[in-house]
Amino acid sequence: MVSTMPSTDSERSQEAVDVAQQYLRRERPLNAFVVVLAVSVFLGTYLVTALLPAVLVAALLLTSVRFPIFQSNGMFRLRTSNDLDTVIDEFSGPVPPVLGLQWGMADRVSTEGDTAIYSVSYLFGLRSADVTVQTKTDSTAGGGYVIESEVTVDDQPWATYTSTVSSSGEHTTIDVTYTSNRRFGLRRVPQQMIANRYRDEVLSVQGYTVVTRDAHFGL
Repeated sequence: MVSTMPSTDSERSQEAVDVAQQYLRRERPLNAFVVVLAVSVFLGTYLVTALLPAVLVAALLLTSVRFPIFQSNGMFRLRTSNDLDTVIDEFSGPVPPVLGLQWGMADRVSTEGDTAIYSVSYLFGLRSADVTVQTKTDSTAGGGYVIESEVTVDDQPWATYTSTVSSSGEHTTIDVTYTSNRRFGLRRVPQQMIANRYRDEVLSVQGYTVVTRDAHFGL
């Protein structure tokens, strides 16, 4: 008998899924454009010179766009009218609001023990990846909570999100710090720029207002 992992697709906010799909519709054509541009440079060099210089240019271009030199990190503050317990449940659950773009793009969301798994396919289904999220929750001396979400892609480190949740009675505040756990190349820069356009929106449709954001993207 084939075992199956419990699906949590019903827990996903449809509004957040819609925003993630909008992001996906912009991000994938841009990735294709980067590939077309690289091929065009190769063909242009070949037509102007010869095969060997074109191959050398292609190798240099491929190395430069894939070589991992960039890293992103930052922090942002969220505010919501949801009570503290609701926020804790959402941020410690399998589909935390801060990962709305990731689980919103997934073909399927499932759980295995305390690990959430987002199964994503791309290149018209020819390739796939499993994004896994492991979450730890600790209380603070001030009555708040710290929730750490460790994200991996195909068992490789990807990013860490640390969310500190506190309540003033009128609203709940979440201070989030994040850092990428591996570097990426130039080909990921357009993807990062498009993602910035949708990060606040995917949080807003889940009931979270971005009060401040300080993002860093560089070497």
